Amino acid sequence: MGARAFAHRDLIAIGALERHEILYLLDEAEQWVALNRQAKKHVDLLSGLTIINAFFENSTRTLLSFEIAGKRLGADVVNMHAATSSVKKGETLIDTAVTLNAMRADAIVIRHASSGAVGLIASKVDCPVLNAGDGSHEHPTQALLDALALRYKLRERGMAADDFTGLVVTICGDILHSRVARSNILSLTALGASVRVCAPPALMPAGIEALGAQPFTDFDAALAGADVVMMLRLQNERMDGQFIPSPREYRHLYGLTAERLALAGEDAIVMHPGPMNRGVEIDSNVADLAGRSIITAQVEMGVALRMACLDVLTRRTRGVPGWADGEWV
Repeated sequence: MGARAFAHRDLIAIGALERHEILYLLDEAEQWVALNRQAKKHVDLLSGLTIINAFFENSTRTLLSFEIAGKRLGADVVNMHAATSSVKKGETLIDTAVTLNAMRADAIVIRHASSGAVGLIASKVDCPVLNAGDGSHEHPTQALLDALALRYKLRERGMAADDFTGLVVTICGDILHSRVARSNILSLTALGASVRVCAPPALMPAGIEALGAQPFTDFDAALAGADVVMMLRLQNERMDGQFIPSPREYRHLYGLTAERLALAGEDAIVMHPGPMNRGVEIDSNVADLAGRSIITAQVEMGVALRMACLDVLTRRTRGVPGWADGEWV
């Protein structure tokens, strides 16, 4: 499909993408995986372009990953932190969007605590916008990098196909507040996987089946025969009230221990988007399990995947012929 394979100006949600568009971004990322494993990791592809990372919500991995991605592509990267922004002084989100737009950035990466905020900003600016996480809505680049890391691990084990047809993936944790869970469900099911989600009843969103996932409250049952186990942390910063009895009780029922992992399929792959609460949702001897945990690979793939997204979304700005906004340009 070449340049016509991604017909969007922005990357706001996995739910807005077709299966072939997800695969296209994964394929595009592979060249950057190779580059990042070399001694010289810099290219001038985005030289002269300015990327603003506007993070209205605290982040370590995602912000650092986007910053490294932009700089390795040769762009000028500016980080805007919420703690030092005019938002703290009462500026509205729309006014902030107008201000960012007036600076004529070539791409804006946005992370915000409110669902839908990134889409609102995208509608007010003239450049591509990438969603680095908005409330409990979506985190598209996290789902894409998770898929890329999983693809590499399965290839290492001899998988020939690029999709996940027939794969059983269990996602366990705070499903209710997790934008990572939502984006991963949409991405993995689009690529052919069967997705199970497991959480305490209070942390299981109603109607999750509509996204294509099978809900469980019994972690042992959800693990049976799973090829991949993805653990999520408790999102305490999004909780208003008591959702679990205690971290100790939560670990007893929903923590991934070595004994519990044995209930999954043979050599089941272990994933976690981070940050991890070791000894709560996952034990250290599982998180660091050689040959099966790909948690550090997820971090590695994050830089390459975000390089791919920045490349693809700025091609129109750079005058690279392609398909954008529903037309050939």
